[in-house]
Amino acid sequence: MSSANGENPKILQNFIDGQYVDPVKASSVKYIPVTTPHTGKIIAQCPVSTAEDVDKAVEVAKKAFKAWSSRTVKDRVQALIRFHNLLYTHIEELAELIILEHGKNKSEAIASISKGAETVEYAISLPQLIQGKILEVSRGVSCQDARVPLGVVASIVPFNFPIMVPFWTLPIAIATGNTLILKPSEKVPLTMNRVVALLKEAGIPDGVVNIVNGTVDAVNAICDHPEIKAVTFVGTSHVANLVTERCQKLGKRVLALGGAKNHLIASPDCNIETTSTDVVNSFSGCAGQRCMAASVLLTIGSQQALLDRICDKASNLKPGSKPGEVGPVIDKLSLDKINSYIAESERAGAKILVDGRHWTSEKTEGFWIGPTVILHTNKNDKALHDEIFGPVLSIYESSSKEEAIEIENGNPYGNAACIYTTTGATADWFISRFNAGMFQYLEPFSFGGINRSKFGNFMDITGDGGVEFFTWRRKVTTRWGTGDLDLKLKM
Repeated sequence: MSSANGENPKILQNFIDGQYVDPVKASSVKYIPVTTPHTGKIIAQCPVSTAEDVDKAVEVAKKAFKAWSSRTVKDRVQALIRFHNLLYTHIEELAELIILEHGKNKSEAIASISKGAETVEYAISLPQLIQGKILEVSRGVSCQDARVPLGVVASIVPFNFPIMVPFWTLPIAIATGNTLILKPSEKVPLTMNRVVALLKEAGIPDGVVNIVNGTVDAVNAICDHPEIKAVTFVGTSHVANLVTERCQKLGKRVLALGGAKNHLIASPDCNIETTSTDVVNSFSGCAGQRCMAASVLLTIGSQQALLDRICDKASNLKPGSKPGEVGPVIDKLSLDKINSYIAESERAGAKILVDGRHWTSEKTEGFWIGPTVILHTNKNDKALHDEIFGPVLSIYESSSKEEAIEIENGNPYGNAACIYTTTGATADWFISRFNAGMFQYLEPFSFGGINRSKFGNFMDITGDGGVEFFTWRRKVTTRWGTGDLDLKLKM
């Protein structure tokens, strides 16, 4: 494993046909340094694969598909049962990799592995969930349907959850009989680089799961390859839209999840302790680098007691990797972006209630910024509308519930929303009016927003939506005559 102090950085390879292999053009391949956000030191070198590497992965995945898809779903999930056990056997090792390359604290890293394991558990249950239907629709006529895998599929995943997001797709894709090409984020390639070895140990046949590392060239090659039947993507809305358009021009099935700007609304009757704890955990957890993080808190009227508790709890958070501490953001580009939004809000007249920028100057290494709380008076402030992807909470005091829902409805994303209240009628009023796909999400329910948070085939990425995306339905109608049977009986 790579060291956090940057000594002897690991030279990563692709994982194709059950083996770690150098890129096809090994003599001329470029490498991107992988840094640990704790210090900024280089811990690995990630290859920038080309279309030739994607071709090679597709070739072996297509070959493996014939045998893998011919096995029953009950047989396929046996390997996932063994893999599930291996995930927990190696959970400490995998958590340390996540901490090293991403910056999550220990409890967040463990939790992200457990969330990934929940999708494995869902896939393990597929023999009970995807049974086909059969019905005698007329005398002597029967109809049945069954789910059929697509073939070679691909998943392009982001940096913010090195194991959980790849497992939104991987277990369901292969349990339903497909073979998979995964392109991890070049910022966090180490975790899945280790996970594929565990998949092999669990008995997943060679060629069923392959990794092609890289950047835009690998992404374009995946989108363009005629033998890749479906593509999933998670990342920014801008790139999600580009991936969707590129795939759809070829008539390819695609599901691309984009950005988010999640709105929380606090009713005057909300429980202050519960609300403040939940809001702070949401916007500062994982350093705000998650698409379900709280971005905007809209209070209905002035709620000074709630704001005071939020600020008090946010101010007491410490930097670090222990449970309850806030880790660094992924890189300097992200850090600079977050700082720019805070500075711009301040220039526009917003009040910085909690300023986490001092972490940046106090930490001599790495990419650190503390939880920051901004009170806006102008509804047009960019921080209220753009995805910042950092530990920043924007607060706006709405004059009424109608103004609060107008602000939420006006945002171009549609990922998640939340109402804090102790009154059922208030909760129902907001739930019926929110413009978002999720008001909470837990397995086994599917994950997915609406509007500019999701592009492509309008299914969700996990659960039943994932099964629907990675299969097509074969419908068979049969009618058998009785002539041969009568003849045999007479004989």
